[in-house]
Amino acid sequence: MSYQVHQDEVDVPSYFLCPISLQIMKDPVTVSSEITYYREPIEKWIFSSKNHTSCPVTKTALPGALFYSSKGIERFPTPKPPVDKAQIVKLLNEGKTIQHQMKCLLSLRSITNENERNRRSLESAGVVEFLASIVTNDESSDSASDEALYILYHLQISEAGLKNLINRNGDFIETLMRALQYGSYPSRAYASLLLKCMFQLADPIYLMSLQLEHFVQIVNILDDQISQQASKASLQIMINLLEAGAVSVLIEILLERTKKRVCEMVLVVLNLLCGCAEGRAKLLKHGDGIAVVSKKILRVSHVATDRGMRILSSISRFTGTSCVLQEMIQVGAVSKLSLLLQVDCSLKTRGKAEEMLRLRSSSWKNSSCIPVHLLPFYPSS
Repeated sequence: MSYQVHQDEVDVPSYFLCPISLQIMKDPVTVSSEITYYREPIEKWIFSSKNHTSCPVTKTALPGALFYSSKGIERFPTPKPPVDKAQIVKLLNEGKTIQHQMKCLLSLRSITNENERNRRSLESAGVVEFLASIVTNDESSDSASDEALYILYHLQISEAGLKNLINRNGDFIETLMRALQYGSYPSRAYASLLLKCMFQLADPIYLMSLQLEHFVQIVNILDDQISQQASKASLQIMINLLEAGAVSVLIEILLERTKKRVCEMVLVVLNLLCGCAEGRAKLLKHGDGIAVVSKKILRVSHVATDRGMRILSSISRFTGTSCVLQEMIQVGAVSKLSLLLQVDCSLKTRGKAEEMLRLRSSSWKNSSCIPVHLLPFYPSS
């Protein structure tokens, strides 16, 4: 038997009235009055209400605070009170001493993982600044820094809190960059996730001040494949950095670095960035953009060749002006495309090269820059 109630019939908070189906409710529980609620609001009601054993809708008693869940009847435990500021301040004061620091951090982890209210209480009490000071302090132990990074990420810091971290004279972001390079695998993952959140809010002028090594460390997260989350975060960071000159910096990395995996990852990111008009424009604006991408084709790996081909295909298809097509001849890109028709490469890569050559045959076929011995391999239009 279903029980329906309209909000204007009872004096009850609106978040108790759940018109959506139970299939999409988050952690639904049914009290003994046969009304179904979200677990967290009903816990809050029972803890804070003067008559904490009554159903908020029907006002009937809840004997023994029994709940009916998908697994049967379960006794509703007395909910924990939300952490108060005095408790947090006391904990932080204890954590200022090295001997109690880890105990403090473990307590903060436990409080953080309990619920959203605790996380907001921790942030308002200054926990974010406390944790950031541990991460940036060279005297902090590796385990303390690792734990602080874990908590910082799981706190789900507000936008205002993230902006405060960005404005710490660059110290915190610089520390996160060092964590990307030297930290443990978990710390590198959490550092990349925090950086993603912060870079989405950072002033473009600040992002433009990032050094080449910062980009290298972000690419290395992709290279090491720490976790799927960390890889996605690193890709998002690179996309966010597009406005701040990421394409230019990535091209500089290709010019200076010869390590196979670094070249592969840079070409993967460049290919993603060239998926939009702005990314392609920035690659073309760099004097060595097309040249260095062409150079890596057939010289690094099959992966690098495939991504390099995709980049050239995007350039040729969407921004193939007469000047761009002429530049592709001059820097050897067209010769590479012709060469791909006769060397050992994947059918997909060869097909893409053939497609580009055929599409632009009127501009390229009669060019003296294409070696004579490659002309027989040039597809007819």
